[in-house]
Amino acid sequence: MTVVFVSVLVTVVAPLALLAALSLLRAAIARPPERLVAGLVEGAFGLTAAACVVAATSVVVAPEPTLELALGEWFRVASDAVQLTFAIDRLSLGFGALAATLLVLVARLSRTYLHRERGYFRYFFLLSVLGAGVTATCFAGSLDLLIFGWELVGVASALLIAFFHERPSAARHGLMTFSIYRVCDVGLLVALAWLHHAEGGARFVVESAGVRALGAPASPFDAHLVAAGLVLAAVGKAAQFPVSGWLPRAMEGPTPSSAIFYGALSIHLGPVLLLRARPLFEATPSVSVAIVIVGLLTAAYGKLVGRVQTDAKARLAYASMTQVGFIFAEIGLGLEALAMLHILGHATLRSYELLRAPSVIRDRRGAPEARGFFAWLDGTDVGRRIHRFAIERAYVEPFVLRKARKLGEFLREVDRRDAAYIERLERGAESKAVREAR
Repeated sequence: MTVVFVSVLVTVVAPLALLAALSLLRAAIARPPERLVAGLVEGAFGLTAAACVVAATSVVVAPEPTLELALGEWFRVASDAVQLTFAIDRLSLGFGALAATLLVLVARLSRTYLHRERGYFRYFFLLSVLGAGVTATCFAGSLDLLIFGWELVGVASALLIAFFHERPSAARHGLMTFSIYRVCDVGLLVALAWLHHAEGGARFVVESAGVRALGAPASPFDAHLVAAGLVLAAVGKAAQFPVSGWLPRAMEGPTPSSAIFYGALSIHLGPVLLLRARPLFEATPSVSVAIVIVGLLTAAYGKLVGRVQTDAKARLAYASMTQVGFIFAEIGLGLEALAMLHILGHATLRSYELLRAPSVIRDRRGAPEARGFFAWLDGTDVGRRIHRFAIERAYVEPFVLRKARKLGEFLREVDRRDAAYIERLERGAESKAVREAR
């Protein structure tokens, strides 16, 4: 087991050491050499991928299907201590090895793709933040550590969407994505806080289909509240219906970052979170049904709207949305092994397609046109109506925006009344103190 633990330790430490090295390099040199920056990133994630493979090979022959690496106390709040633990199982090792391998390939491509770009160092630093966040998320042994990696990925994602910040649309879309992440991540924060309140911790201690997972609280109310919070967070990160509008807009960033974020890693962290909480969903069948419904709605929505997109990256974004919707449905139906295989296969294929997107015109030259099953709708009134419906993205975004504005106005009014009430209490306390002094 020593080999496994050392390999996993190298896997989780290497991305953090890379961030420290890049920070020191930038502090020492105003414009670090491109080869040195790219070489550091490729080397660190190459080491991570190799360590993951070694750990996976060792676990295959181990008697226990899942292991836990405990490094002691992370931090303490009053009497509540949070342990720094890492989960070693088929999910963390499989997804971790894939993530590190794809990061090496994307870093190698980006070396020439962004040559002499003003934000070259910034791009590779954010790519390293993504790697550290994904590693922390998939190897986390508790929800406490998972949320740390989860937020790193969210910040890096928004900043890379706005990478070309001189374009107003890039900055606007980056802010939109960041806002959706923040709203949906409230569910993750609520789930974490409630688990500490009700259960005294949020470690992944239950084994489910060869994966270390979160157990279900004894109280049905607690279980449903935590499950709903986790689903909300997963829906936002995975661009599921009805908050899926940010995904095609995220293609404003450089093509290599679009491939690694929205084809391979970031978009699949939602399903990874759901797999870590599968026993919780088994105890809350209504939430499992909701996951299936959301996934199938997203798949139908992505398929319909994706058919009318004229941009290659936008079409691939909707295709990613569709496949992740099916993965959600598989998890909701309890097909964990199929969902894990689907995640690994889809991440690999979609990354390749996004990286090949700039060559799509050459690839399609001379290729026969495949009109598909719905070709008979062309030119009909029904076909025109469906086309308009798809062009308008099924009118989902205006509806969600109206509801979000109303919710914001309501919360603003609640905050105003709360502040006024506190002010009245303070004035009353001051008046009482003055009267008593007299």
